[in-house]
Amino acid sequence: MLQADDPMSDPPLLAGRIALVTGASRGIGYALALGLAEAGAHVIATARTQAGLEELDDAVLAATGAHATLVPLDITDGDGLDRLGAALYERFGRLDILVSNAGDLGLLTPLAHLDPKVWDRALTVNATATFRVIRAMDPLLRQAQAARAIFLTSGAATAPRAFWGAYAATKAAMESLVQVYADEVDTTAIRCTLLSPGPLRTRMRMQAFPGEDPADLTRPEALVPLLLDLVKPEGDPPLRASFPAWRKGRDEPGAIHACALET
Repeated sequence: MLQADDPMSDPPLLAGRIALVTGASRGIGYALALGLAEAGAHVIATARTQAGLEELDDAVLAATGAHATLVPLDITDGDGLDRLGAALYERFGRLDILVSNAGDLGLLTPLAHLDPKVWDRALTVNATATFRVIRAMDPLLRQAQAARAIFLTSGAATAPRAFWGAYAATKAAMESLVQVYADEVDTTAIRCTLLSPGPLRTRMRMQAFPGEDPADLTRPEALVPLLLDLVKPEGDPPLRASFPAWRKGRDEPGAIHACALET
């Protein structure tokens, strides 16, 4: 951790930057929120679970000596997202980094057997909430000098398979929304990236593949170095990035720009 009393130390990579992370109470969102804070960003963390957010804040405080901003919020609460955007604008005036991580697996089952309520929840969390996040945060992102918007995706969006209908279809819809938005803001300082983490040790992975041994999977915090590459103010991050591809090629110059999504 950077020592504040060392005048010769370089400032943290993301010093002074404001970052919003959704789904930050556990798993990938928790790891990325903590990683951003450790890199110097002030993190606004949202999730439904107050206890998980408080655990994150304890970790941020221990690592950095500062608190995160905690916002208990269901990502499906569109009006709540609008209120959050207005509050962040009033307090910070901008948003430098957006990490849209909240997601819903739905249920792995034949489409003909899929409960419409399960479909509606997956559609709301994965697609509609993405639209509402973009809509609420766009004015803040436009005020930043080098805004970065990261959207967690999956290979299932581009390579759908049997029984994955709810997740694959709604993640594909999310990707379309992000690509449209990226095209719309191409002449601004906002850059969007669809980030595919691949198989990591998360609750959703355990739900999808209950027979896997979690000990065989990479922990979510391994994703942090790639995220920091994508959100740093310098450079022009790619529209798509894959953690498995980045990990294979990270010793090669420009590795993140050669990433291709993997299933």
